Amino acid sequence: MDLKERIRVIEGFPVEGISFKDITTLLKDKDYFKEVIDKMAAPYRGQNIDLVVGPEARGFVIGAPLAYALNAGFVPIRKPGKLPADTLRYEYSLEYGKGILEIHRDAIVPGQRVLIVDDLLATGGTVEAAINMVKQLGGEIAGLAFLIELTDLGGRTRLADYNITSVVQY
Repeated sequence: MDLKERIRVIEGFPVEGISFKDITTLLKDKDYFKEVIDKMAAPYRGQNIDLVVGPEARGFVIGAPLAYALNAGFVPIRKPGKLPADTLRYEYSLEYGKGILEIHRDAIVPGQRVLIVDDLLATGGTVEAAINMVKQLGGEIAGLAFLIELTDLGGRTRLADYNITSVVQY
């Protein structure tokens, strides 16, 4: 299956100069969606992953079924004010602005093996924020998994200390 053929590219979204990779066209096809989850899970099977952590919102869409496939729990990382219990807050830079993310302080038990998952690796800012939060809570980073990697934006280099997998590269 050519997964790239199912990803719609939208120029100038969300701001001019960005070439947005829209995965909704891939996700709506049950066979392609299953293929994505199977490919993303393969490198981590048998790796004793305790938790999959996914940042809002597309990290939820990929992370939850991936957690199920790996027999792991799922922990959401959300935008401010969306989680009901005590949170750890982290401010970070995006490729086109700034962001703030939060995670429940009790989401990760020290020593748990955590796989961080998102739809896209660009500059690495969002996943670096997730890494910092997981580490502050005592989690061990088992890997970073992405559906799409934009190879020219340097995310892999920025995160070179971690095991990184991606299914589709642009």
